[in-house]
Amino acid sequence: MAKEYFNKLSDLITKLKIEDEVTYSLEVKHFFSGAALYADGTICASWSPMGLAFKLPEQEAEDLIAEGKAKPLKYFAKGRTKKGYALFEDPESCEAVTWKKYFLKAAQQV
Repeated sequence: MAKEYFNKLSDLITKLKIEDEVTYSLEVKHFFSGAALYADGTICASWSPMGLAFKLPEQEAEDLIAEGKAKPLKYFAKGRTKKGYALFEDPESCEAVTWKKYFLKAAQQV
């Protein structure tokens, strides 16, 4: 299953040409049951069966969650909520370009 999300995340990064717009080195790696995007060796986004998650400025993540646009991120059901992360549960229901601004902001959080 992780390979599916690895491919989805890699393809989305390529399609949006994220690497052309950041000065950081980007790498997609397997991560739990999904895949994660690392900027200069630090995780900044992930795609898993739960959805697409981004590390954002803490207030922005809280606002997205409060507005019902995103959910809090927990890697495990009984785990704690990851502060500063916004989880979008059905990323494929939106156009790919929707995610570009979040990828760019997430990469800047490293």
